[in-house]
Amino acid sequence: MPDPWEKLSSEQIGDFRIFTIRSDRRVSPRTQKPHDFFVIDCVNWVNVIAVTPDDRLVMIEQFRHGSETVELEIPGGMIDPADESPLAAGVRELREETGFAGINARIIGEVFPNPAIMSNTCYTVCVEQCHESHSVEFDHAEDLVTRFVPVADIPKLVAAGQIRHSLVVVALFHYELLRRGVSP
Repeated sequence: MPDPWEKLSSEQIGDFRIFTIRSDRRVSPRTQKPHDFFVIDCVNWVNVIAVTPDDRLVMIEQFRHGSETVELEIPGGMIDPADESPLAAGVRELREETGFAGINARIIGEVFPNPAIMSNTCYTVCVEQCHESHSVEFDHAEDLVTRFVPVADIPKLVAAGQIRHSLVVVALFHYELLRRGVSP
């Protein structure tokens, strides 16, 4: 197993509202030489697998500015400071983005979005027996359309490139593991 790199210094060098960038100077345990690394610090994120009683996923479509495409995704977003936990954030995001709620909410996975350059964690929350129970409460920069997709169609949609958001694909894989009985 590789040894951790000793941190010599760390300095925030940019603040961009939804993330900051810092410069870390670390020493290689192999060569003993210092190197500079840039890290994006973001709050943690949550994605929600919301399953209806008739085995459909509550999904959303939205325009993504980075790819300049409309993407089919699952509800999710940043974990707010007021959220008690990733689980609470997932339930909140589901309600705000789709107006849906359900039962048996639980965390079924967590990943590092890009551990090479990012410091945050993305959690996957599963909520069952989802039904519409509230009005949507979009953030000021959200324009979402709710879609219902049969669970059985998900592998075909991923394979066909109709679901392309990497963290959504990972969340869907966590759900598949849960369905197979391989989960935390």
